[in-house]
Amino acid sequence: MPIEFHKMHGAGNDFVLFDARGRDLSLTPAFAARIADRHRGIGCDQILVLREPANSAHRARYEIWNSDGSEAAQCGNGARCIGLYLEMTGATSPAAFQVESPAGVVTMKRCPDGEYEITMGLPSFKAADIPVKLEPDDGLYHLDSPWGELEFRVASMGNPHALLICDDIGASDIPQLGDFISKHQAFPDGCNAGFAQLDGTAKIHLRVIERGAGETLACGSGACAAVAILKCAGKVGDVVDVFLPGGHLVIKWHGNNEPLLMKGPAIHVFRGTLNE
Repeated sequence: MPIEFHKMHGAGNDFVLFDARGRDLSLTPAFAARIADRHRGIGCDQILVLREPANSAHRARYEIWNSDGSEAAQCGNGARCIGLYLEMTGATSPAAFQVESPAGVVTMKRCPDGEYEITMGLPSFKAADIPVKLEPDDGLYHLDSPWGELEFRVASMGNPHALLICDDIGASDIPQLGDFISKHQAFPDGCNAGFAQLDGTAKIHLRVIERGAGETLACGSGACAAVAILKCAGKVGDVVDVFLPGGHLVIKWHGNNEPLLMKGPAIHVFRGTLNE
């Protein structure tokens, strides 16, 4: 049977979305990787599969598949695209609403400027929550590499992140460095490796090499993790503009037990039919 899909992106982080509510649609790692292939498939960073929620008070539930066929636990840019798709299908109202992600319930709302604001939950800085098999020194982790000793901090936003501060966000070796960190045995489940260049206390430039997808034009959870890490280190304030290769996100976090908020665009590119 033909399967309708939607191509969407959030700040350049692109997705293929399948609405599997009310139908039998099962993905396998091999099938997901074939869909994501930019030469032999549709092409995307991640695949989003929309399903019926477990709790009827929520609008939907969704799965996230990386381009290599592995599953992901959180995707902030994908969550905004879910919000836009639900609006397109008449499943939302102007008030804030909730959807179920692999990492838990996500609250979102449409902003007056057309972007979406997502409540991304609380970050965790515990090594066991990442997980990472290294001992920190005052919150800093160190790792030997072909580039010398690397220094970074870690956080979980439902998925694992390592963040390094750099002086040149355009450095050509960042993809190789990120791939080395992302796949290092110190991270049993892998991690997303972020590189941040600070521009004062209210603006950063960020690149993220994602586990299972490589470098993407934007990583919403990576932006949240970066701001959380930098705020705890006293390097940024409560509201931070995050500039990624594909666009701009605004991250708000007051610390303590308040959840992080992420605001950014969601774009519907086209719809199509997959004949399988």
